[in-house]
Amino acid sequence: MEQNCEIQKNDSKVLDSSENNESRKTDDLPSECKIKKTEEPADKENSENGRGPEDLIEIKIIFSKKKYDVQISADATVATLKKQLQGLLGVPDSMQKLMFKGLLQDNQTLKSAGVVKGTKIMLVGSTLKDVLAVSSVSKQDVAEAEKAGTTKEPLCKQKLHKKILDKGLPEDVMPGIKNVKERLPPAPLSGMLNKHGGKVRLTFKLEQDQLWLSTKERTEKLPMSSIKNVISESIEGHEEYHIMGLQLGPTEASRYWIYWVPAQYIDAIKDAVLGKWQYF
Repeated sequence: MEQNCEIQKNDSKVLDSSENNESRKTDDLPSECKIKKTEEPADKENSENGRGPEDLIEIKIIFSKKKYDVQISADATVATLKKQLQGLLGVPDSMQKLMFKGLLQDNQTLKSAGVVKGTKIMLVGSTLKDVLAVSSVSKQDVAEAEKAGTTKEPLCKQKLHKKILDKGLPEDVMPGIKNVKERLPPAPLSGMLNKHGGKVRLTFKLEQDQLWLSTKERTEKLPMSSIKNVISESIEGHEEYHIMGLQLGPTEASRYWIYWVPAQYIDAIKDAVLGKWQYF
């Protein structure tokens, strides 16, 4: 009986020793093994859904002469890329034009457009701050615009415009022709004036879908899509020229007024800015 008890005790020790060894073996396993086990389900899920890290590509965005590295899925649409760039660069997605072998359409995927790792895409657009800065709307402008909106008086008779027109025809203004429609000339439209009496030059970059509005102080590159509307009216006594307003913001008070625009180009300007022509 005593011998049996000793054998049972010994067996118990052997068992305890075996369990302890197994426990120590488990504790001694490298940490990588344990991480690998926890990651396996996630890897399996990504593989099943086709969202592996290999689907991400790094592309270069060129904006304002600077390059930005952006990571995005090859299956993402152009619209998705625009939203990502809005957060990165501050350019509203609705005011962006992305250029790669032509104009990229919002519903295209990057893969279908031929975009691969290392592709360079040019972003054309202005921040909302830049666009509104061009119009430089004052409280007086708003009041005069609202007053003008309640009257049927011709633009050239309104105080807002009369003070510029009374200075007379600029010496270097381009020739105007009434009752004629012509295409936009290859050279910029120059010799016009803004509401401050400063010189204005308009350059239409159709391949970039931009209108370059230049004064003596600066040149603002406006995406065509940022211009909400274009209005014009002939100048009494000089019907070969028009007053033209480019609406740069959500309200009529944000119109940028240009004086002595040759009448023969008015329709072509409206068509180009409002997107009635196809450039690509």
